[in-house]
Amino acid sequence: MIQITINNRVIEAKENTTILNIAKQNNIHIPTLCYYPDLDIKSDCRICVVEIVGQKGLVTACSTNVREGMEIRTNSPRVLNARKTITELILSNHDANCTACVRNMRCELQSLANRLGIDVNRFDVVLDEKPIDDSSPSLVRNMNRCIKCGRCVDVCRSVQGCSVLDIMGRGHDVTVSTAYGKPLSEVFCTYCGQCSSVCPVGAIMEKDDTDRVWDALHDEQKHVIVQIAPAIRVSLGEELGLHFGSIVTGKLIAALKMLGFSRVFDTNFTADLTIIEEGHELIKRLEDGKNIPVITSCCPNWINYAEHQYPEILHHLSS
Repeated sequence: MIQITINNRVIEAKENTTILNIAKQNNIHIPTLCYYPDLDIKSDCRICVVEIVGQKGLVTACSTNVREGMEIRTNSPRVLNARKTITELILSNHDANCTACVRNMRCELQSLANRLGIDVNRFDVVLDEKPIDDSSPSLVRNMNRCIKCGRCVDVCRSVQGCSVLDIMGRGHDVTVSTAYGKPLSEVFCTYCGQCSSVCPVGAIMEKDDTDRVWDALHDEQKHVIVQIAPAIRVSLGEELGLHFGSIVTGKLIAALKMLGFSRVFDTNFTADLTIIEEGHELIKRLEDGKNIPVITSCCPNWINYAEHQYPEILHHLSS
């Protein structure tokens, strides 16, 4: 263990640990944008800069390891001014129509600007209007909101192993794009949604079909059916503040019927049938000695992933 000082507070820290992690462990807030747990450290946004006494330049807390006797300041005037300037520069290239954004009030950039007291941007807004890609059945990409943090690129490449997205261009023209700028529907995207889950703003979003559902419910000529996945009976209760593990199947079905759905089907039943069918198929393949092991095919996204990334295992998928 070594001793360091953060904001005049003496702290014991492990060697080879970043300033950011030590600060988190001691409830000291250092803002970030490009940093995300379990993803590569890039130091691209430089929002997490801190001041080290005796050192000329500011350093990024996410990539700088602590040293014995290091004296760190996370909120000095110099640090706050740098963070504010960087944030204003990001905002000058960002679509600020926040009220129309799905991440409004849950946006990391918006929260950062509010925390830094940015009411008026000192810099002129320079925004090159880019087309919105809604070709995917699951995702919408609005690069007018992108802050080039690289999180989506990292999670697609390092976690999902797909490498659908990458950083393209240089300088002011840097953007996150697919190969040759193709829409998502024309590349090997498996629509897993991990890129949207790590995006700090609203540049990549899940496609919202709420309006289509309401239109269907209000159409008296339609018999509207809803099917719920097994996990929903628990996760919905947790989302609404109930005790962890609370099962809300009855409440969920009642609510869906009140909304106007004609029938509510539970995937639990067909999931059981799938297990039985795949069990029979496994026995058959074991007897024949062919295409072992058997890999379930009950998830469409998994089939899509296998077709794009590992076509050599397709014969192992259950029928």
